[in-house]
Amino acid sequence: MTVVTENRPWRGVLVATALPLDDDLRVDHAKYAEHCAWLVENGCDGVVPNGSLGEYQVLTPEERAKVVETAVTAIGGSRVMPGVAAYGSAESRRWAEQARDAGCTSVMLLPPNAYRADERSVLAHYEEVAKAGVPIVAYNNPIDTKVDLVPELLAKLHGEGYIQAVKEFSGDVRRAYQLAELAPELDLLIGADDVLLELALAGAKGWVAGYPNALPRSTVELYRAAVGGDLDTAKKLYAQLHPLLRWDSKVEFVQAIKLSMDIVGRHGGRCRPPRVPLLPEQEAAIRAATEQAVAAGLA
Repeated sequence: MTVVTENRPWRGVLVATALPLDDDLRVDHAKYAEHCAWLVENGCDGVVPNGSLGEYQVLTPEERAKVVETAVTAIGGSRVMPGVAAYGSAESRRWAEQARDAGCTSVMLLPPNAYRADERSVLAHYEEVAKAGVPIVAYNNPIDTKVDLVPELLAKLHGEGYIQAVKEFSGDVRRAYQLAELAPELDLLIGADDVLLELALAGAKGWVAGYPNALPRSTVELYRAAVGGDLDTAKKLYAQLHPLLRWDSKVEFVQAIKLSMDIVGRHGGRCRPPRVPLLPEQEAAIRAATEQAVAAGLA
């Protein structure tokens, strides 16, 4: 099924939102709604609930659905691009339908990740979820999923009309240029905070971002400067923020970003198991880098 879209709501800075939990590790939907609104008020273009930063893997189906509905109520469906990853294609399609029915105008979808899927399985997966009729942004995270959406495969997915954009998390910035040659109409989105400048210069149209959860104004300024060609501003901000941005590509990225949120006065808080607290040396490094950013006026 080909999904055609003139509007491209995934462009700009879409924050993969951290999810506030209370002391009993229950989702605090009121705080989540306030967080989504705060991000938009501070320059972000939208949010991505139910990504890995939002701990979707450990949410109940009821919680996962309500998180989407909460974000839509807070900032409007066109600003909300939920993650719809699941082990089965039918389940991912149901999540895409839920997002569509809640008012969302795009979704983000990992390839099959219950096993190391081959190309035919990947194509079938995206074909099935595209039947929901909502534009799909593919999410390439070969580090965690062990399935690599290489440029040739992404071009096939786009050529079939299954995807409109890709969140690229491989870290290989060379792929941006090959992808532009193979599928020039496919939007490239920055998928890892610590390659933002490199992918912005390579023509990225958006950023599915982690660290704006804690530092929205300075990170949005960095993105706008980078895609706008203001390299003096971008390079300075990138150097200042990179000690934090690189945590977005580490195993402990959820805990790191939540800690930075706590330090700047937001609600980061705890994570659900199996995520465990940071090691003392990790916490010290993140705390020092966050406090340095605050002292530099970047919070």
